[in-house]
Amino acid sequence: MTYRKFKADYLFTGEGFAPADSVLVTTGEGRVQDVVPAAVAGANVEYYPGILSPGFVNCHCHLELSHMRDIIPEGTGLVEFLSTVIRSRGAAGKADGIKEAIAAGEEEMLAGGIVAVGDVCNTADTLEVKRAGRLRYHNFIETIGFVEGGARMRFDHSLRVLAELGSGTIVPHAPYSVSPALFRLIAGHAKGGVLTIHNQEAAAEDVFVRTGKGEFLKLYAALGLDVSFFQGTGKRSLESWLGYFDERQPVIAVHNVATREEDWRLAAGRALYFCLCPNANLYIGGQLPDVEGLVEADFPIVVGTDSLASNHGLSILEELKTLQQAFPGLETSLLLQWATRNGALALGMDSELGSFTPGKNPGVVLTEGGEGQRLEGTRVRRLL
Repeated sequence: MTYRKFKADYLFTGEGFAPADSVLVTTGEGRVQDVVPAAVAGANVEYYPGILSPGFVNCHCHLELSHMRDIIPEGTGLVEFLSTVIRSRGAAGKADGIKEAIAAGEEEMLAGGIVAVGDVCNTADTLEVKRAGRLRYHNFIETIGFVEGGARMRFDHSLRVLAELGSGTIVPHAPYSVSPALFRLIAGHAKGGVLTIHNQEAAAEDVFVRTGKGEFLKLYAALGLDVSFFQGTGKRSLESWLGYFDERQPVIAVHNVATREEDWRLAAGRALYFCLCPNANLYIGGQLPDVEGLVEADFPIVVGTDSLASNHGLSILEELKTLQQAFPGLETSLLLQWATRNGALALGMDSELGSFTPGKNPGVVLTEGGEGQRLEGTRVRRLL
């Protein structure tokens, strides 16, 4: 059997940095054999300056929106952003152009060291690239419908998309766009499969969900929807949707810009992951979540890129660099754990991905060009 041996200035295993002078040994196809001291690794060790790590896991992406790159200006705020996406996504490109953009988006993720993606799907437009099997995907079939009477119709549409894509879970878009009846249908279909939801992406979301008032009324007016029936739940956004799901139901809550300590207390003990997409948050509203508070609350954190409608690229490394620049106290080992091991656990792919545990095939990524273990100024290269 052919083996490859990798050594770098720093070797991140998925759990933390290995002892200095460690060597990663894999098969030629990339299956991990062991991490051993250089003294016993033998000959033909490949040295790379920088940080070696398992491949990155992108826990939140909308690959089907790749044709919307540079269409929506930065800084519109969430309500205007959502309105523009809904108005523009169908008109922004013809079928061939959409497929080409999707293929280019996947290529960008491959080049950026990403090995797996939690991909939000309203259509089966991404089916062709997924059939090629170059990345692992968990399809999150997104369901939207705020009017109670349309729940069954909306859910049946998602079932058809799920059948086309072949695998995945049906998930709610957000608490301001999913009716109680639709939430119940989603929860009943979940059967323990991982779900995801856009959560507290802006303070206006909490206002609307709690009171039925505020800036979000502009969104429904723009869509021609009468939501006067909704008087608010009297609860913050996270609490309003959390109760639909069993405590053991895995859920990835995405964005969390307006998530606060009172929300974390409610989420304690739940199978809940918090997903950070900082570059999208800055693109849309110029704000970041309370990342230090999330870390202190000891919730598992994962990372996503969101879409090219709300981001300049689909790079997990760029997301990590933004987080470390905004919160300098975040150690690189912690950020890499979010982007590797935690992401694989959240998507249920940890038997193969996320760490250099013997037997896994997680990919090998090199982060190079920086100073020491810091990420500023680095670039990424996929080795396996």
